[in-house]
Amino acid sequence: MSKPPDLVQGTLDLLLLKILALEPLNGFAVSLRLKQISGDVLRVSDGSLYPALHKLEQEGWIRAEWRPSENNRRAKYYSLTRLGRRQLEREARDWDRLSAAIAQVVRLKEA
Repeated sequence: MSKPPDLVQGTLDLLLLKILALEPLNGFAVSLRLKQISGDVLRVSDGSLYPALHKLEQEGWIRAEWRPSENNRRAKYYSLTRLGRRQLEREARDWDRLSAAIAQVVRLKEA
């Protein structure tokens, strides 16, 4: 599945920034970590993941470096930049505001 249909537009950037704030990872490991942390609810296809990582790199929010992976193959590892940490804080604040507003509407008592 690429972007889950119930994933609010724009949240993939937030999720990727948050995962990379924990530690530098290669693309495969980022995808696996997202799947694991979300209890197998959130999955992202390579066709969505790598363009998103490339966009974050272009924005200066992450940096990429070629290194050997666990199985000794060359892999691109992504890590958060200082600018990326600030963006993560902004996006997390926006997400908190948006999700709280949505929760208020969803919890309305029906007539």
